Amino acid sequence: MTDITLLDGSIGQEIVKRSGDRATHLWSTAVMMEKPDVVGDVHADYYRVGATIATTNTYAVHRDRLIKVGLEDKVPELVDTALVQAARARAAHGRGRIAGALGPLGGSYRPDISPSVEVAAPVFAELVEIMGARVDLILIETVSSVMQARATLTGCADATVPVWLGVSVDDDDGTILRSGERLSELAPVLAEFKPDAVLINCSRPEAVSMGVPHIAALGLPFGAYANGFTRISEGFLQDSPTVDALEQRVDLGPDAYADFAMGWVEGGATIVGGCCEVGPEHIAELARRLRAAGHTIV
Repeated sequence: MTDITLLDGSIGQEIVKRSGDRATHLWSTAVMMEKPDVVGDVHADYYRVGATIATTNTYAVHRDRLIKVGLEDKVPELVDTALVQAARARAAHGRGRIAGALGPLGGSYRPDISPSVEVAAPVFAELVEIMGARVDLILIETVSSVMQARATLTGCADATVPVWLGVSVDDDDGTILRSGERLSELAPVLAEFKPDAVLINCSRPEAVSMGVPHIAALGLPFGAYANGFTRISEGFLQDSPTVDALEQRVDLGPDAYADFAMGWVEGGATIVGGCCEVGPEHIAELARRLRAAGHTIV
């Protein structure tokens, strides 16, 4: 029926969970410094259950986070470690693509503290240059405002691989970004920078389902990958939060999550997967459901 790109699921949280370490504001970056093979093992498990893309563990590799612990100069080294581990998993699997992840500056879901386009764009450009030809695409994640979208896409302007833009929507109203701006307000930025796909990510699946028709109307290939949080808590929106400030849902097992994702596919999405709290079991079930429906996973 349709060719569907199947993303992996949670990377950072899955790495932290498997490490057995206490969560810190450095999130999975701390694990990657001490136990890098955990990162590769997570990628390998997602490939094994059917994902065709490994998303690098670089979401939180930013100088504005690392400077707090005196590691701001380690960005190239940490990006290299993430790329090596994704490539190791792909080599063992024998096929697949690697997506270089770019997370937001300032903090997730906090467009109010985002730096200006002029400040942010060079930061992203540096990361794109470091990743270079070692990734198959750039995956911008959890953009929560139009300005964040412009800043990140400006930083990706010289990328030599496809660029996908992932935006995060309000937990209760999936038609608006977390900034309160309508999804339709992304249209001028998309027209200017022409990313290769637009997605909704790291939002409640119910909100994603509300937003999918609106990103479909933007005229680009589109997709979605939701999180498994009850909602983004006020505690997580404070300075230097840790992931234990968020509560995992107990009603979003593999079957329930696949129900949502298959609905996005029925709505025209050609890229699906999972975000925080969506693990290999979810991706395995989604792969099974896609094949059973006659789709080809590419």
